[in-house]
Amino acid sequence: MVRLPGPFGMRHGAVLPQVDIVYETWGRLTPQKDNVLLLVTGLSPGAHARSSSEDPSPGWWERMVGPGQAIDTDRFYVVCVNSLGSCHGSTGAASVDPRTGKLYRLTFPVLTIEDIATAARAALHALGLPRVRVLVGPSLGGMTALAYCMLFPDEVDALVCISGAARATPFAIALRSVQREAIRSDPEWRNGEYEPPGPVGGLRIARKLGLITYRSATEWRERFGRERVAADERRETLFGIDFEIEAYLERHARKFVGTFDPNAYLYLSRSMDLFDAAEHGGSVEAGLGRILALDVLVIGVETDFLFPIDQQAEMAAVLERSGRRVHFASLPSVQGHDSFLVDMDRFTPVIAEFLARL
Repeated sequence: MVRLPGPFGMRHGAVLPQVDIVYETWGRLTPQKDNVLLLVTGLSPGAHARSSSEDPSPGWWERMVGPGQAIDTDRFYVVCVNSLGSCHGSTGAASVDPRTGKLYRLTFPVLTIEDIATAARAALHALGLPRVRVLVGPSLGGMTALAYCMLFPDEVDALVCISGAARATPFAIALRSVQREAIRSDPEWRNGEYEPPGPVGGLRIARKLGLITYRSATEWRERFGRERVAADERRETLFGIDFEIEAYLERHARKFVGTFDPNAYLYLSRSMDLFDAAEHGGSVEAGLGRILALDVLVIGVETDFLFPIDQQAEMAAVLERSGRRVHFASLPSVQGHDSFLVDMDRFTPVIAEFLARL
C-alpha cells in the first residue's frame, strides 16, 4: 500500500484528506526505470492480478501476467493498482474518514474515472515511477487508461485498451442504473448506513444482472441450454431455481456478496456512466486526440453488448487519424464483455504480439 502525499483533490471539487492505494508488483525494475507496465482494473478486481511468493493464490489475470506470458514479467515491471473507490484496500466509501473516525459511506465524494486515473498516477509517482512504458486496462480499466493518457499525455509510451469506451452508451447506463436501484431499494441498505452483512438481497440482484450483461446470449445457450437443476437442488417454491442458468447466477452472486462492498459498487458503477472523453476537448475526437502514446492496441469483442465493438472501432479510427500507430483487434469470442478474463486463446496472442513489437 502507498499513502499519497498531501490532500487529494477530486474532479468535482471535493478534497480527500488522505488516500491509500493498494498495489502489487511483479518482475524487476530496470535501473533506468523504463520498463514499467501499469495495469488498471475493471470494476470488481483488486490489485492481485497474478500469484506471487507473498500471495500464492491465483490472480484474476493469472494466465496473462507472468514469466514468458503475454505480459512478460521477465521483461516488464508490472504494477497493478486497486482503484480509488474500490473496497479491496484503497480509499473508498468503505474506508474510515480520518476527519471523523467513521466510515465515509455516502459522504465519500462523487467518484469519476478521472479521479481513479489521477490516483493511480499519484501512486506511481509516490513509488518513484514517473513514466509508464505500457498502460493496460480492461473494461472500467480501459476507461481509466484512456483518462490517464488524456490527463497525462507525456507520461505514457504505449496504450492497450481492452473492451473499453470513450463514453458510456445510454444502454449501458440504463443497465447499471437498475443494478444500483436494486441495491438502494433493499431495506437493509439504510441510505448507505448499513452494518454487515448489509443489503445482501439487493447486491445479489445487482450482481446477477451484471453477470448477464458481461456474457452473451450465445454463450448461455451453448453452456446451459434449457438444462434443469437436479430434483434435490430445486427450491420448493413456484418461482424458485429450476434451470441451470438460474443456479449459476445464484452461486456467483452469493460468492460476490461476501467479497464486495455495496456502496463501493454504487460509486464505481456511476463513475463509468460519468466518463466522457468529450469533456477533455469538446468532442470525443478532440479528447482522444490528446493521447500521445505512439503505439496503441485496441481490442473489442463482437458479442459484447455492454461495450459494443463499434465503440472500440471508433476509438481506433480516431486515434489512427491523430497519428498514432494503432492495431485494432475485433475478436469473435462468445463470452461477451468478460472474454478478456476467460478466452485466453484469443486474447493472449494479440496482446503478446503487440507488446513484442515495442
